[in-house]
Amino acid sequence: MGNYYLAIDIGASSGRHILGHLENGKMELEEVYRFENGLEERNGHLCWNHEKLFAAIIEGLKKCKELGKVPVSMGVDTWGVDFVLLDEKDQILGDTVGYRDSRTKGMDEKVYEIISEDDLYARTGIQKAIFNTIYQLMAVKTEHPEQMEQAKAMLMTPDYFHFLLTGVKMQEYTMATTGQLIDPVSKDWDYELIDLLGYNREMFLPVHTPGTLVGNFRKEIVEQVGFDCQVVLPGTHDTASAVLSVPANDDDFLYISSGTWSLMGIETKVANCTPESKAANITNEGGYDYRFRYLKNIMGLWMIQNVKKELENKYSFAELCDMASQCDDFTSRVEVDDDCFLAPKNMIAEVQRYCRDTNQPEPKTPGEISAVIYNSLAECYARTAKEIEGIMGRTYSRIHVVGGGSNAVYLNELTAKYTHKEVHAGPTEATAIGNIAAQMIKAAEFSSVEETRTCIYHSFGVKKYE
Repeated sequence: MGNYYLAIDIGASSGRHILGHLENGKMELEEVYRFENGLEERNGHLCWNHEKLFAAIIEGLKKCKELGKVPVSMGVDTWGVDFVLLDEKDQILGDTVGYRDSRTKGMDEKVYEIISEDDLYARTGIQKAIFNTIYQLMAVKTEHPEQMEQAKAMLMTPDYFHFLLTGVKMQEYTMATTGQLIDPVSKDWDYELIDLLGYNREMFLPVHTPGTLVGNFRKEIVEQVGFDCQVVLPGTHDTASAVLSVPANDDDFLYISSGTWSLMGIETKVANCTPESKAANITNEGGYDYRFRYLKNIMGLWMIQNVKKELENKYSFAELCDMASQCDDFTSRVEVDDDCFLAPKNMIAEVQRYCRDTNQPEPKTPGEISAVIYNSLAECYARTAKEIEGIMGRTYSRIHVVGGGSNAVYLNELTAKYTHKEVHAGPTEATAIGNIAAQMIKAAEFSSVEETRTCIYHSFGVKKYE
């Protein structure tokens, strides 16, 4: 039995501890612990419960010890853009506000009073999203200037958990790029931009790449969990880890990291910060080995996740897919990236309202509602593929779908239908695999990204849709 590597993959609704090891040349995975996550109302804001999340991290580490499967290294990945500000005593300043909170409303206008939207894209290459770190920080500066003044460190969410484990404060590159404050040429903070915006320069720590050793567990953590372990930076942004797991080594494909969000794009070596790219609302997020994730953020399965919950979890995702396929002739569509779907009080009611307001038949049944969402997503994928191909001046023959959405058979069939491309689905546990892969490369289990992806292909395979 080889060494174990632990990925702690935390999403918007749940988190998992997944162990990985190599056996007979293939990567084997084992989920050892699962826990819930979600935004909570606190002081009028939607906040993450970091204390609860870190307690779950510790419990999962204890579970590894109980199973006798102690990892040699571990790393945490999460969603993007969210952060904590720490004071001189390493205490969190203010609330741990999440990206779906409304505090950023109007903050884009305050930023554009200082730098135009066009100039901001030209120097960062990051797609505008009202929840980006740059706008969240403007909200802090506007509403709680004392917090920014007192801040000695800004740590993105996984960086904060790594700090709690090791006592070492370290910013990871792929996550930092999601905030719209990194220079895509220098691959470092754009300090001139930070100064222009009046943000506290001191709190922006040096940026490190995936594969960097953060440190070992603090003594208190060792005593709690019963073992010591290295903490190694994965691509801490979950999509960066997911893209590392795409099982392909050529350049003739688009990918969709399909989960709560659908991140659709390609890998490039150079950021594209042109006006044409901005007009298409495509982003240049950082990836493993400084490969840019040239992609578009699409609302994704967030919509169907909410529908499932609002139907009191009576149906599995597979059942919703099946019911949707039986309503294949239902013609109504929604614009999945409309702001109305970002954080509605009721997703079903919002989908129905959108259809009424656009003079389309209103979906009534779970199958019709699901059909509207899945067809709308697939049509959005087709438009995005054409946009990227138009900008790059080439076509791509296939789409690799990785992540939980790779199990959505009906959506994969629709994606192949609307894009007129082969769809290769899998692996499902893409983010955890990419997290573990970065650790394995660091440990010299693999010699390159190409060798890693070949192993992933042979370990997990793909299902093809045409």
